[in-house]
Amino acid sequence: MVEADSLLLEQLRAIRGDIGKLVNEMQTMRVEMTSVRQHMAGMMTIQEHDHVDIAGIKNRLDRIEKRLELAE
Repeated sequence: MVEADSLLLEQLRAIRGDIGKLVNEMQTMRVEMTSVRQHMAGMMTIQEHDHVDIAGIKNRLDRIEKRLELAE
């Protein structure tokens, strides 16, 4: 019986170690996912600003064309 208890305790310790490793890996993945989300949010913000800038440039170009009588 002592031998069976010893084997069981050994297996439980191994499981505890494996779970500890999984917890560390999950924490690392959580940090990485947060970083990816922040990066994507930054990219979305940049794209929105680009669209606004392009629309402003198009409006300015339209006014210039009208002043130079290039627009139809």
